[in-house]
Amino acid sequence: MASSLALANAVTFRPTPPGDSARTGGTDGASPSSTPPLEHPRFAGSSQLMDVAAGGAVLGAGSRGDGLLAVQGALLDMGFALYGGADARYGPDTARALRNFQVHARAGFPEVRSNGVLDAATLRALVALAPAPGARGQSRALPSPFYAGQPVRVVIALREHRTFLFDPEGQLLDIFPNAVGTAATPTHAGLKVVRAKLDQVATEDAGARLWNDRHVFGARLLDLSWVDGHRSGEELHGTSAPALLGGDVSHGCIRHANEDILVLHDALAVGDRIAVVETLQDPNLGVPLTAG
Repeated sequence: MASSLALANAVTFRPTPPGDSARTGGTDGASPSSTPPLEHPRFAGSSQLMDVAAGGAVLGAGSRGDGLLAVQGALLDMGFALYGGADARYGPDTARALRNFQVHARAGFPEVRSNGVLDAATLRALVALAPAPGARGQSRALPSPFYAGQPVRVVIALREHRTFLFDPEGQLLDIFPNAVGTAATPTHAGLKVVRAKLDQVATEDAGARLWNDRHVFGARLLDLSWVDGHRSGEELHGTSAPALLGGDVSHGCIRHANEDILVLHDALAVGDRIAVVETLQDPNLGVPLTAG
């Protein structure tokens, strides 16, 4: 997943009054429920998805087919973890990817439930948010590159297990799946900065020293501190267990696929700010503060 890929039709999230369609993810002047069910070219023409859109079926355990393949492809292109890729078969990885998408979509589509199955409400949200065929990202409901008035290079959404990378001008470059802390060892929300960048040799040395496993941190590691300079005890790093991406599995660090941590490592500099939020509705995310 190269950071140079453009995100088609990206619209940055900005705080707006309750009910405003820019916040909810609905179409201009329309409520989310009025979105035509299969207007998106990724999904049009699938009889399987037409049945879902009409409320006559859901895609869950045992499902397979062309419609599910299109849904899996959209989830991958939106940065949700789906180990093994799109295979047109519903399994645990597809259920997890759908749940993570549903967590994201519920802010704009309150009828969506986080149940891991593709029902009509989830499909409506996916139609509204998925990028065009061949593009990555999503069409709306993206985070702002500002946290408490300060510009950030990365926004990490814990509950939907995605990492958003911005360029120095605040344009979104890419979205990556992540894995975060367990309930017992959570990743803490707040504003952090890159304290140090470790190359592959240093990353492997840290893994051997701390965990007796040279590969536990993957290909790169970025050590984080709180914005006030205090150590956070958390890092962005790669992983030796890519099948666990999309879940709450770490000791507080934010794991990424090795190809993705390479992009993040190369894009970020020491001192760059990282916003960690539970959801993209965090009140600290929003427009920058203005002087005076």
